[in-house]
Amino acid sequence: MARRLAVAKCASIMEGVGGDACVLGCDTIVVFDAEVLGKPDDEAHAEAMLLRLASKTHEVVTGYAVFPPASAEPEVGTAHSLVTMRAVSPGEAAAYVASGEPLDKAGAYALQGDGSRFVERVDGSRSNVIGLPLEAIVPILVGLGIPRRPVHSTQP
Repeated sequence: MARRLAVAKCASIMEGVGGDACVLGCDTIVVFDAEVLGKPDDEAHAEAMLLRLASKTHEVVTGYAVFPPASAEPEVGTAHSLVTMRAVSPGEAAAYVASGEPLDKAGAYALQGDGSRFVERVDGSRSNVIGLPLEAIVPILVGLGIPRRPVHSTQP
């Protein structure tokens, strides 16, 4: 599902860009008890998701697709990580949901934001949980000749 959605995102963008463009698309889902947990429908749904994931481990799957320039075959795959959440009280869940942060996130939390306080452990790629599995994507881009930009320090 995540891979199919990533490919669809790329395909829709490829229609509007030139042939020399490289397009990257990703889609992340949370899987718990064999059920896909997408983005919450509303605040009550977000709280219920958080409380359901509390004190348990779930899987985060990010599908990715890299459509290289010049109609070459796309690179498509998935990255998987296991996330263990700590215990979360109903009050903590309600306060976090009131911040608005989890309302557009699969599983109703953001590892890159305040939701990180609920995460006890990540087995696998942290960047995958955030939605861009760098360990998988960077080698593909480098293989296509897209250079890695050096990090420049602002320190004298």
